[in-house]
Amino acid sequence: MNKMMLETRSALPIETREGAGGEGGDPIVAAVAAIEEMRSAQTTFHTQQQQGAEALRTEVRSLTDRLTALETRNNRPGGGQQQQEEPTAERRAFGTYLRFGNAAPPEEIRALTVSTDTQGGYLAPAEMSTEFIRDLVEVSPVRSIASVRSTGAPSVIYPKRTSGTNAKWKGETQSQEESNISLGQAEIPVREINTFVDISNQLLADSAGQAEAEVRMALAENFGKTEATAFVNGAGPLQPEGFMTDADIGFTLNGHATNLSADALISLLYALPGAYRNAGSWAMNGTTLAMLRKLKDGQNNYLWQPAYVAGQPETILGRPVVEMVDMPDIEANAFPIIYGDFSAYRIVDRVGLSILVNPYLLATEGTTRIHATRRVGGGVLQAARFRKLKMAAS
Repeated sequence: MNKMMLETRSALPIETREGAGGEGGDPIVAAVAAIEEMRSAQTTFHTQQQQGAEALRTEVRSLTDRLTALETRNNRPGGGQQQQEEPTAERRAFGTYLRFGNAAPPEEIRALTVSTDTQGGYLAPAEMSTEFIRDLVEVSPVRSIASVRSTGAPSVIYPKRTSGTNAKWKGETQSQEESNISLGQAEIPVREINTFVDISNQLLADSAGQAEAEVRMALAENFGKTEATAFVNGAGPLQPEGFMTDADIGFTLNGHATNLSADALISLLYALPGAYRNAGSWAMNGTTLAMLRKLKDGQNNYLWQPAYVAGQPETILGRPVVEMVDMPDIEANAFPIIYGDFSAYRIVDRVGLSILVNPYLLATEGTTRIHATRRVGGGVLQAARFRKLKMAAS
């Protein structure tokens, strides 16, 4: 059996140092020496890494201790403030006043005077509140009970029938008679209300937007009140027609020029057809409502009834009451009360409240002009659904 001889060769010759094993020394000895040298270098490197990590941990612990000490000092009362070595007389007086109030010594009180800045006024500055003090703006809530529509035209026309047919009972041989039906239309034109406000650019900048927001709120309140007043008493070619100025709405006499009559209210209510009466509401101002609440029937019961359910309106003769500040007061020949189905009053919105800020028109004067515009119309579609109370005997 033949034996195969294998010859192994190293890809790279083993480098031996001169003197390792002597000249012509053993290569294995040289290799072992090289390995020991590498192991020693690795051990030295490892030791240096551990020493560096320990030094780093020591430094981090030192910084952490310093930060903890700083936080502890700052959390103490007055710890973060720099104390003056020599406080002024005003500061000493202010501190004494905080501790003792009016019982502070007179000499300290004399040193503390808020009316003079240099003698203590700087220590008691005035506070600028972000809350605005506003007057109450009362608005007649006509929109809440009227019918409201939107339009994209300058006016809205509603066709209406002004009279019906006239059918009659006839005999077998009698001829029929003609009926004439009348048609018409009711037009509600859109009116415009507008104004503008000039405001200083410095005020706009210094108020951080609060001045402009307040102007916008004032415009919204003003436009709301102005249009509500027109819905009640509007007249003329530039305003929406108010339901109190509609000449086609009938009225019931009160029987007295200044004293409200409970019988007159009952007569007014039942002067309307049942379909309109059962969907109607009373409208009057607060002064008239106060007098009406005192009225009693024959059994000494108040005609006015409070609302026993939250969110429900008060009632008079079983029908709800809406307080409108723009209704007339009680006086001779006035119409202080109206009753009706207010869905027959139509409000037409063309453009909502539009606010345009123009900073360029008066830029050379340091002023910004804020324009506000609103387009809206209103009118009575069916006068037969309303009835007014007239303060007169005849």
